[in-house]
Amino acid sequence: MDFMKIVSSVQNICEAISSVLKIDVTIVDDKLNRIGGTGRYSKCIGERVTGNSAFGFTLKKGESFIIENPGSHPACLKCDCKEDCKEYAEVCCPIKINNDIVGVIGLIAFEEEQRDTILKNEENLMTFLNRMADLISSKLLEMENTNKIKLLLRELEIVLNSVDRGVIACDSDGNILHYNKKALKLFQVDKKQISNMNIRDFIGDINISKLIQENVGIKNKQFRYKNDHHRFRGIFDGNPITIGDKSFGIVFTFSNIKDVINIVNDVTIANIITSFDDIIGTEGCLKEVKIEAQKAAKSSSTVLVLGESGTGKELFARAIHFESDRAKKPFIPINCAAIPEQLLESELFGYEEGAFSGAKRGGKTGKFELANKGTIFLDEIGDMPIHLQTKLLRVLQDRVVERVGGKEFIPIDVRVIAATNKDLENKVLEGEFRQDLFYRLNVIPLNVPPLRERKEDIPILVQYLLNKCNKKLEKNIENFDYNSLEIFMNYDWPGNVRELENTIEYAVNMCSGNLIRDVDLPNRLKNVDRSVAIPNFTEIIPIKDLEKGEIIKAIKHFGGTKQAITKAAEALGISRATMYRKIKEYEVKI
Repeated sequence: MDFMKIVSSVQNICEAISSVLKIDVTIVDDKLNRIGGTGRYSKCIGERVTGNSAFGFTLKKGESFIIENPGSHPACLKCDCKEDCKEYAEVCCPIKINNDIVGVIGLIAFEEEQRDTILKNEENLMTFLNRMADLISSKLLEMENTNKIKLLLRELEIVLNSVDRGVIACDSDGNILHYNKKALKLFQVDKKQISNMNIRDFIGDINISKLIQENVGIKNKQFRYKNDHHRFRGIFDGNPITIGDKSFGIVFTFSNIKDVINIVNDVTIANIITSFDDIIGTEGCLKEVKIEAQKAAKSSSTVLVLGESGTGKELFARAIHFESDRAKKPFIPINCAAIPEQLLESELFGYEEGAFSGAKRGGKTGKFELANKGTIFLDEIGDMPIHLQTKLLRVLQDRVVERVGGKEFIPIDVRVIAATNKDLENKVLEGEFRQDLFYRLNVIPLNVPPLRERKEDIPILVQYLLNKCNKKLEKNIENFDYNSLEIFMNYDWPGNVRELENTIEYAVNMCSGNLIRDVDLPNRLKNVDRSVAIPNFTEIIPIKDLEKGEIIKAIKHFGGTKQAITKAAEALGISRATMYRKIKEYEVKI
C-alpha cells in the first residue's frame, strides 16, 4: 500500500491520538518508513526504522502488544537501541487490510506519567488504537478504490474517444451528461457549447420518456443536423441506460451518413479490379475499342457502351473505372432490366422512411448515393421506364438525387457509364427513349464488336477460358482437339463470349480425358448446318420487302437526317408521318 498518497491523513491521525493521550505517536508502513509522527518524531518523518525494532517485531508477529519494561520484552531483545533505550513504555498496534499487515501505529512514553497513562487504560487504549488502525486502513482502501475508479474512467474515456462514432449520453430530460471527442468534431461544437445543449438540438424532437419507460432502443434512425455554419445528414442509434429495472437516460451513437456509405463500400462491395489487359483479344476491331476506352478512362464524361449480350460490356465499364482517377472509390453496377419497374426508382435513388407501404424504417440509401465519388454502371439502360429516364436526366444535369418521398436534393459526384444491347436511336424514334437523355448518355460511345466479327480471337479466348474452368472445377484438361476447335471457329456465337465460356465449362464437365473432343461439346454446336444457302432468284419478292428496300435506298441517298427523311418521303410520294410509321413498322435503322 502506498501511504504517501494519504500522508496528510496519517499525520492528522497521529496528532489526534497524541492530543487525546498526551503521548508521542509515530506510524510506519510495511517497509518501516516513518510516515507520520508527533513530538520528538515530528522531525523524523521520512526516515527508515530498523528492522530489529519493536515495529519490525510487530510486522512479523501481526499482533498488538504493550512493552511495560523496555529491555526485557521479546520485542526488545534484538533492538539496536537496547543498551541506550530512554523509553518508559511502548504500545504497538498493526494496521491491517484483509489480514495483510500494511503498517504499525506506535505510542512511546518518555516520562513516568505517560507510562502510567498507558498502563491504567490498557483495554480501552488498545480498542482506541485498533479503531485508529481501521481508520487508516479505510483511508488506504478509499484511496486505492478512488485511483481504480480514476483509472477506469480514464480507460473508458480513451475507449470512447477511440470509437469512430460520436457518443452522447443524456438524462431522461435530454440534457447532455457525457460525450466523446468524435461527437464534438461531428457536430462542430466545443465543450462549453455542448454542456448547455439538449439532445433534441442535434436530432430534433424525440420522445425520450417513452423510450426510457418502454426500455427500447433505436437503430439506424436518419436525421439532419444544421447550425449556423455546419450541416450534414447522419444516422444514430439510441440505447437506454438501465441499472436493474430502472432507466436513467439514453446513450446515443452518431455517424455521418457519408462515412457509413464509405464503410459499406469498403466492406461489402467486393470490387473485382479489372484492367484492359483482362479483356482478352487482339483482333483489330476490339483493339480499337480498347484504345477508345482507355482514352475515356482519363475523362469524367458519360460513356455509353453498345454491344450484343455477352460481348463484355461490363468488363469495359469496370476497366474504365479502375483505370480512372476514381479507381479507389466504389464501382456500383445495377441492371435496369433485372429489377421490377416499381422497385427500380427506390434502388437507384433511395427512399425516406414512410415513403410508401412497406418502406424500411429509417429509409434506404440509393445506388447513386452509394456510388458517390465513384462510378455507377447502368446496364440495360434501354429498358429503363420513361418516367425514370426523366429523373435520371435530372441527375445527369444537376448532379443531385431526390429520394422517393424526400423533400430535399442530395448533391452527388458520380460518373455514369451506361450500356445496352438495344438500338437506342431507334427507340428514340419510336418514342420509347428520351432524346435528350440519349444525347446526355452518348457523350463517348463505345461499340463492342460481337465474337463472330473477331473470330481470330477465339483460339486465345478458348485457352484462357479453359484455364479458368480447370481452376474452378479442379481439373487438368490440356486442350481441344482439331475437330472441336474447327466447330468453335465455324459457329456464329449469338451469345458471344458468355456463350463461349458456358460452352467450355460444359465441355470440361463432360470430358473424361485430358483433351476435349467434338463429342464433349453441346448438341447445339454439333448440329449446326454449316452449308451455305444459295439464294433462289426466281422467288417472288413480297411487296413489303420491296417497299422496305426502296425506303432504305431513299434514306441512304438523302443522308438519314430529319431533313433528309422529309426529302426521302417526298421522293417516294408519301407523307412524312407515313414515312416514320413505315420506318418503325419495317424496323429500318437510320
